[in-house]
Amino acid sequence: MDRFIIFVATLCISAGSVWAQCPAWTPHRAQEEMRALAQQLARWDDAYYRQGQAAIGDARYDALQARLNDWQRCFDPARSAREPQWPTDGRRPHPVAHTGVKKLADRTAVARWMQGQRGLWVQPKVDGLAVTLVYHAGELTGLISRGDGLQGEDWTAKARQIPAIPAHIPFTAGQTVLQGELFLRTPAHRQAIRGGENARTKVAGAMRQQAASPLLAQLGLFIWAWPDGPHTLKEQLSALQAMGLDEVGRWTQPVATPDDVAAWRARWFREALPFATDGVVIHRLPRTAGRHWRPGDGGDAVAWKYPPPEALAEVRDVLFNVGRSGKVSVVLALRPLRLDDKQVRRVSLGSLARWRALDVVAGDQVTVSLAGQGIPRLDEVAWRVAQRHYPTPPDAAQYHALSCFRLTPGCRQQFLARLSWLSSKAVLNLSGIHAGSWQRLMASQPEMHLFSWLEWGPATFPTVPGLSRQRQARILDTLMRSRAQPLRRWIKALGPPLPAQALNAMDEEALRAMPAWPVSEWLRLPGIGQALAAKLVAFFHHPSVRELLAQIPALRAPVNAPDAGS
Repeated sequence: MDRFIIFVATLCISAGSVWAQCPAWTPHRAQEEMRALAQQLARWDDAYYRQGQAAIGDARYDALQARLNDWQRCFDPARSAREPQWPTDGRRPHPVAHTGVKKLADRTAVARWMQGQRGLWVQPKVDGLAVTLVYHAGELTGLISRGDGLQGEDWTAKARQIPAIPAHIPFTAGQTVLQGELFLRTPAHRQAIRGGENARTKVAGAMRQQAASPLLAQLGLFIWAWPDGPHTLKEQLSALQAMGLDEVGRWTQPVATPDDVAAWRARWFREALPFATDGVVIHRLPRTAGRHWRPGDGGDAVAWKYPPPEALAEVRDVLFNVGRSGKVSVVLALRPLRLDDKQVRRVSLGSLARWRALDVVAGDQVTVSLAGQGIPRLDEVAWRVAQRHYPTPPDAAQYHALSCFRLTPGCRQQFLARLSWLSSKAVLNLSGIHAGSWQRLMASQPEMHLFSWLEWGPATFPTVPGLSRQRQARILDTLMRSRAQPLRRWIKALGPPLPAQALNAMDEEALRAMPAWPVSEWLRLPGIGQALAAKLVAFFHHPSVRELLAQIPALRAPVNAPDAGS
């Protein structure tokens, strides 16, 4: 469908949700940001509608258009919502207006709409360009793009080059008006795997190029509305088949319950179809007379779209984390959004270098998708705000594998990461003690080293506000039981750059001796080369590490200690 549909969709956003998302901008800055985005949208409109070129994907354009309208409601509510800027030449009125379809959010909304209705059917929501076909006395006299729903571009000349559009139909009395979707034929297209593949943009390019495009021969036509046509679905499908427009009959299924709709939606999302889709549409008959149709008033058809593969998110803040090894990473705090079935609030960028290359700051609009295992992933910066305020990142030179074994100013993040690491199941397995627990303990113990907690007992356990005595007792019990962990785990808790295969290859005697090993001894272990061996020597000879080694319970206990009675 043409980009006008976003105008209808944005009108449905409630005022409360908009005000809750207004940026904290001064009036001057708000006008600057809105003007910059409006100018860019106008440039994209010109490229799309005059030249048939899409410099930006439809979903991303729609999202940015909606964002601009949100800003206008926040800072200039008297202004009308922006509409896509169509060219003023070549406009032709639709004999019957395009109403659009209301988008339903979920199965509950579908069930509510279907309640008490009969004779419903479902079709794939074909991803293409909405058009009107006009026949007089059986002869094709018009092909009109959707445009604003009342008038669109006259594509009648192009229609002669599209084999899927019949030049004649066997209905010679009066005028016949059909509405449908021009789509790109994509054999064996699986939406769940291939997504939309910008099929709509390709169709738009072919229709708006001045020269004839070879892509026109690959276009199909899916009729989804017949204003003032036959009153039953069976009659409509039979008549369309007689016209040579039988594509729709293959993809029209009767439905009686929301479960029926959900089943077809899931099936068409995964099965091979001859076109790209972005959901399903549920229809009912009879419809109101065509003379009463108006843009945005479509109540006889509703859409249930597929979860978007990506979504537009606003960056609220740029955060910097220092990890256990001293590596500085960047995380974007986002205005919360739902992607598939996940609530996304943050997305990791990785290194400082990537953050600088992406050039992203608070206020920017970014596209986010879900990678493997449902992990949020930043795909692209879709729009950058005009006023750019860059936060100051930590000095990466201050942090490394041998920094922050003590809680000192500037070391809180790395020190906490070290404690969280040694708590994990694969290391000391301090069950029930996580980052939040350590943060509370750190707040009450301004001077700590990595193993300070080994000295705590019932009388010396820190006083932590808000921590019950029962909780304190459980934490203390877990900490004290950790003393029985084998030496191999304590060495791992220090966080040396030691491969797991090398650590597992050492026996107890080697574990006790290795802190004093030279490079030559390290080279005997699997997975360790000259460079890593040198790093391990430097690690275990570092004063902070040697101090911590002296605290490890397994190193304090004598080897093969005799029984008490011997």
